[in-house]
Amino acid sequence: MKKFLELISEEMKQAFEAAGYDRELGKMTLSNRPDLCEYQCNGAMAGAKLYKKAPIMIANEVAEKLAGSNIFSEVSAVAPGFLNCKVQASFVGAYLAEMAKTEKFGLEMPKNPDKVIIDYGGPNVAKPLHVGHLRSAVIGESIKRIVRYAGHEIIGDIHLGDWGLQMGLICAEMQERQPDLVYFDEKYDGEYPTDAPFTIAELGEIYPTASAKSKEDEAFKEKALEATGKIQSGVRGYRALWKHIMAVSLPDLKKNYENLNVDFELWKGESDVHDLIPGMAEKMKADGYAYMSEGALVVDIKEESDTKEIPPCMILKSDGAALYTTTDLATILERMEKYQPDRMIYLTDKRQELHFEQVFRCARKTGLVTPDTGLLHIGFGTVNGKDGKPFKTRDGGVMRLEMLIDEINEEMYRKITDNREVSEEEAKQTAKTVALAAIKYGDLSNQAAKDYIFDIDKFTSFEGDTGPYILYTIVRIKSILNKYKDQGGSLEGNIIGAPGNESEKALMLEVAKFNAMMEAACEETAPHKVCAYIYDLANAFNKFYHETKILAEESEAKKKEYIALLLLTRDILETCIDLLGFSAPERM
Repeated sequence: MKKFLELISEEMKQAFEAAGYDRELGKMTLSNRPDLCEYQCNGAMAGAKLYKKAPIMIANEVAEKLAGSNIFSEVSAVAPGFLNCKVQASFVGAYLAEMAKTEKFGLEMPKNPDKVIIDYGGPNVAKPLHVGHLRSAVIGESIKRIVRYAGHEIIGDIHLGDWGLQMGLICAEMQERQPDLVYFDEKYDGEYPTDAPFTIAELGEIYPTASAKSKEDEAFKEKALEATGKIQSGVRGYRALWKHIMAVSLPDLKKNYENLNVDFELWKGESDVHDLIPGMAEKMKADGYAYMSEGALVVDIKEESDTKEIPPCMILKSDGAALYTTTDLATILERMEKYQPDRMIYLTDKRQELHFEQVFRCARKTGLVTPDTGLLHIGFGTVNGKDGKPFKTRDGGVMRLEMLIDEINEEMYRKITDNREVSEEEAKQTAKTVALAAIKYGDLSNQAAKDYIFDIDKFTSFEGDTGPYILYTIVRIKSILNKYKDQGGSLEGNIIGAPGNESEKALMLEVAKFNAMMEAACEETAPHKVCAYIYDLANAFNKFYHETKILAEESEAKKKEYIALLLLTRDILETCIDLLGFSAPERM
């Protein structure tokens, strides 16, 4: 199904052509003066130079050709040469009626869908998720859903940090606390215990203690580095302890991501590609790309067009150890071999921009990817408190994600129970649903690259550009539809007709923008475009609701048209919030 703007542009292009001008001058845009018209065309201004003619003369000639148009109800030429247009009410109604009966509201599917891998999440195992993990999870999940809805195949990978120094720190700290554990006896050749020697709560204390100690005690840090090497080289006891760390950590990670309604198809980590690294490094050397520099193995990646210094990409350190760069390159190698993706998308803090520039250039130069494989890094800004600094707990520590979610849940529960009498069970479930909308919409309504202020009062408000406001609008529509059913009306078989008033038409024109918005959100990997759209749509619906007696409409035929419009509006809003990763309750 063609996009609404494409159809009205086509009508305008034909008018330009009929008047003897280049048809491409007929491109339409949304009006920047909605008080004057709905759409505008500035083609006559561009054509003035080309045809050496006053733009108002061109505009008048084109306007004449549109007299009696089935698409435009009004076309006026305005000095110095703008074409101001209004669309026929019947055309808008017919377009929405077609949307309502077409799969995915008429969104055109790609002829050659891409296979995409999206790398998001990226937590370090054995460390609790904190507020810094929020953005990669929330933005990544939404992009995955948007790309999938737009007709592409997409696979989400958590890409765990499960193979680095933090593992060695835990082992070194455990050895200091319990030196008699069988894992540290290198002569032991029996079976290791099936139960871990620590709980998730204990692990949450062991790691930060070990991390702080390594910053002050050089000998302890050396011990941790040695333990990391033992894990990676496969020393039995250390590898068994590593497996315990993984077994205890993963269920906790899964629970936290589940609370965010975030889901990964692949639970892979750096450890999965460890065995690929030696062969990859050797091939890079054999192909003449990698060379030794001050004891380290590097690949030059600078290009003639560079305006700033891009350092070489380090593959192996002087002691032979791998880096994040190495595991990221080996992961690309594995993904190309296993999945042959057309594109890979990475979500991380924007401060890792240089790292991914190096990784992508090295992957292309050394042939790990094909020349047409898309590699995209989306760097996001930080979540800040009201003081403009990174969001912290009241005592100044990094806030755990679990605590943040609990805090929002409690605030939503308070607001829901303050406003109405409702059972505790329903209030808790509704609070959880609305809290998730508050968190996700609060994040996603910002462009990914920008920092934003996490303002609990603002995010949990039922007014303004917030998740709860969007949900309140959906619940309002559901309530009207339920009342209509209670009055004996049927939700089936109703067809959208021509709008009967300005607010109904304004709502219809917002609904009609869905396909264009979805296409842009997918192409630009931009969930904030979905947020902006549903906020405008919710506003348009609420204006229509306040100005129209929907259920009190005397004409039964018109009432059915209203109901059909409400159903389409609800379905599009619910589709959009699902793409953002949250849902609406039945009532609030």
